[in-house]
Amino acid sequence: MTIHKVTPRLSVNDAPRAIAFYKEVFGADEKSRLVEPCGRVGHAELDFGGTIITLADEYPELGFVGPTRYGGTSVTLHVLVDDCDAVIGRAVAAGAKLLRAPKDEFYGERSGSVIDPFGHRWTIGHDIEKVSPEELQRRFDEMTKGG
Repeated sequence: MTIHKVTPRLSVNDAPRAIAFYKEVFGADEKSRLVEPCGRVGHAELDFGGTIITLADEYPELGFVGPTRYGGTSVTLHVLVDDCDAVIGRAVAAGAKLLRAPKDEFYGERSGSVIDPFGHRWTIGHDIEKVSPEELQRRFDEMTKGG
């Protein structure tokens, strides 16, 4: 078996608003949108700097609902940008909830986390140093030695 790619598909409760949010916050480029006559978005494709994420309005009749219906999400989308502080600031200004303010992390990244207005969790970061696998394990061991 060969896997050719994995494409995240988000369910949201207001696809046009979500598309606008992702364009504003991340600079995503909308590639396509299929809309039912009633206005419900059945499929939209957004390009996040070469990574495609698709989304659609909820289809509860098919069991396709967003994380707000479940009280949250167990999935985090991790996106690398040029300046995580600026992107997190834009996200919060556009209605995201700040979960973790940006800070320098042991794994060589400055990052923070938000929940977007549609219930999806994003970790947004940028690289600050290259860390070898051995050094990463050493730092992780140091950080978790009490656990």
